[in-house]
Amino acid sequence: MPIVGTAGHVDHGKSTLVKALTGRDPDRWQEEKERGLTIDLGFAWTELPSGTEVGFIDVPGHERFIKNMLAGVDAINVALLVVAADEGWMPQSEEHMSVLDLLEVSRVVVALTRIGLTDADTAELAAAEVAEQLAGTIAETAPIIPVDSLSGQGIDKLVAALDQAIGDEDVVNIGRPRMWLDRAFSISGAGTIVTGTLLEGPLTTGDQVELYPAGRTARIRSLQSHERSLETIEPGNRTAVNLSGVDTGEVGRGMMLGAPGQWASSDRFLVTLRTVRRLDDPLRDRGAYHLHLGSGSWPARLRLIGTNELDGSGHALLTVTSPVPVAVGDRFILREVGRRAVVAGGRVLDPAPSRRHHAQAIEALKGIYSATPDEQAEKLLAWRRRDLLNVLAAHTRGGTPTGSIKVGPSAVAKTEEARLSQSAVDSVRTFQRANPLRAGMPKASLASQLGINLDLLNALISGRSELADLGAEVATSDFASQMGPSDEASWDAARAALTKAGLAVPRVRELELNNELVHALARQGLLIRISPDLSYLPEQITQIVDGLANLPETFTVAQFRDHFQLTRKYAIPLLEWLDGEGHTVRDGDLRRVRSG
Repeated sequence: MPIVGTAGHVDHGKSTLVKALTGRDPDRWQEEKERGLTIDLGFAWTELPSGTEVGFIDVPGHERFIKNMLAGVDAINVALLVVAADEGWMPQSEEHMSVLDLLEVSRVVVALTRIGLTDADTAELAAAEVAEQLAGTIAETAPIIPVDSLSGQGIDKLVAALDQAIGDEDVVNIGRPRMWLDRAFSISGAGTIVTGTLLEGPLTTGDQVELYPAGRTARIRSLQSHERSLETIEPGNRTAVNLSGVDTGEVGRGMMLGAPGQWASSDRFLVTLRTVRRLDDPLRDRGAYHLHLGSGSWPARLRLIGTNELDGSGHALLTVTSPVPVAVGDRFILREVGRRAVVAGGRVLDPAPSRRHHAQAIEALKGIYSATPDEQAEKLLAWRRRDLLNVLAAHTRGGTPTGSIKVGPSAVAKTEEARLSQSAVDSVRTFQRANPLRAGMPKASLASQLGINLDLLNALISGRSELADLGAEVATSDFASQMGPSDEASWDAARAALTKAGLAVPRVRELELNNELVHALARQGLLIRISPDLSYLPEQITQIVDGLANLPETFTVAQFRDHFQLTRKYAIPLLEWLDGEGHTVRDGDLRRVRSG
């Protein structure tokens, strides 16, 4: 359902016009009726001659209530700009038009109200003034329709203009519901009710939802749109949601309702920025600002990028006092506290920027607004190099980087994959030069050095022909551990000592071999480790295995010891090794040679 939002100066007849168009009074609060001005957002609806049902958001025009006006304007499809013929263009007319221009609300219809209080010449002059004020804005071609809400004069023409402006409205439905809350209240017997304009995805009774950024989850008990109960509500509709599992005091304006885990909140974002057309003084970092996004408002710090002041278009870093659920392309308005006026608006470029290199980020993310969600995710990943897939999806309305390596919950950009892969090869080669006797570099050490997890390291190894996966270690494919001259000499001496000793070999520590050399000899099969301090030559082990055939069918440790003329300190570890290798089978205190 298209949403029409009113805009215009206080007491120019917005609420009266909405009532004339819909037959419904949008002023909800007694205080509004008593004071004769709209304090909060009002809602009404009707059916146009084309058969299109349309909702109206009536926003307050008084300067004090500009925050409430901004809470409603972001959800509108068509703006109904109201200017009283007897007063003409006023300060809030300009401010509201600035907001529409900054938010790029391109479908605008102007209602020149209260023509019953003026003569024809005055009304004509007022229309000319409005046209002059709209020149150069997004609404410069908007139709200007003279109306009188009380008598009904011009209402039919205004309805026709709205019908034409709405046309065939394409509602975005990406299956990721998003509803900024503009009201929260309770009804006896029903519980918590929240309202807003549903965007980007449907809601269904029974759905689990999350309230961002609070992280509270709730269940949809029931749904209404325009006083009709529905099982499912599609995006683009004013929606009332009855929630179970959450108290009214835990929700309020500025929160966003969505599917659990589909959105991410941030308190810093890189943005494109455009100032209002009639700015007295340029924007500067030292000003105090309020960010208006969705239905919320947050105190914000502004840091301009590449300049000290701004009057026109540029980029900035915005930091807010509490996290906001934002995505690429989200539109916002910036209001300066000191000026008490809207000064700029823009769009979110990077919802979670790094702490530096913002100028490079701006360059890297060019064209992201017009890209598809998948392309946006690809651009963000290319700049960030690595990120979680669910974060990229949250920042791009469900986008998935297609040209990347995906490992578990993470994604790595192609350029980053290439850099990490080459760094892995370089690190392994450096390690091998320093440790020529090792089979390879421990994976845990390499992953720590590269700043990645083991899953990603394994993926990099599998995709790189120069690397060989050795289980707990990784080596270059062309690497073979080698002994240097001093290691060769140590090994020659140790081999001679082992051969001379027979089966009662010296302990490893007595062979004067360093640990690296012992491990290398074992990997090459030149030395067989029986226990941490006992090693044999391969031919000695062959002698022992062959000698088992000369033992009784079942034998004891003592029989084994005596047969090979060994002491118990050799016999026990040898038998345990033979058990482990499957040459013998233990049965209590006896052993037998395994057949076959």
